[in-house]
Amino acid sequence: MREIALVYLDRSGGLQKFVHDCKKYNDSKQSYAVYRFTISINPSDIAELDATLGNYVLHNPIQAAQIFQSVCFIAIKTLSLIEQLQTEAQISILLKPTHLPPLPSYVLSLSAFPFDYTSQRFYMSEGIVIAMGTVTKYTQGARFLCTEETCPFSEGFRYVRVHLPGATESATVRNDFVCSSCSSLLQEDMKFRVLGDKQIVEMIDAKVLNALKGYSNDKSHFRIQTFTVFLR
Repeated sequence: MREIALVYLDRSGGLQKFVHDCKKYNDSKQSYAVYRFTISINPSDIAELDATLGNYVLHNPIQAAQIFQSVCFIAIKTLSLIEQLQTEAQISILLKPTHLPPLPSYVLSLSAFPFDYTSQRFYMSEGIVIAMGTVTKYTQGARFLCTEETCPFSEGFRYVRVHLPGATESATVRNDFVCSSCSSLLQEDMKFRVLGDKQIVEMIDAKVLNALKGYSNDKSHFRIQTFTVFLR
């Protein structure tokens, strides 16, 4: 599937954009813990190219991102795009679909039962924003080093943690991570922390408009509840 991913990037123009993004990183001459890339994906085009990879993109986007991560790492090393890059773990890929199939199963509706949204795949959701929080910072990526000076992992980029969708801040940064080699505590190298913006939005289902307009239905009782969306 890595070969198919590379073919898709080449045909869609994504490879050219990726090379351009790498040039900006390389020209900065600054060493980053995480190099973040956004890849635009057309699910229809990639499914026609390879059904298996298309299914991965739609239903297992985290695993699909890992495939593109591997492809991008090989491209960087083969073409010498970013001299400072050391490990594949330093690459963070965000897949951004251009659209989703117009089918009910891809629509996130919190007013429909039964709920079956346990998978970490893409959904569309439509609602009304009723409240917005301020824009704050969150950790996109961080570098950790082993505190044991004689350990080979006390330097380099062996331990790089990257934020994944749905994860809390403590999943990326905290003080109780241990080295897999010597079991010593890991300490974050603060100068390599990568920050991003996040905003919390309260939304409510668009069906609330019918209730506010006074429309009646056969249900004697109903409840409307807001849901929280994290924009990153």
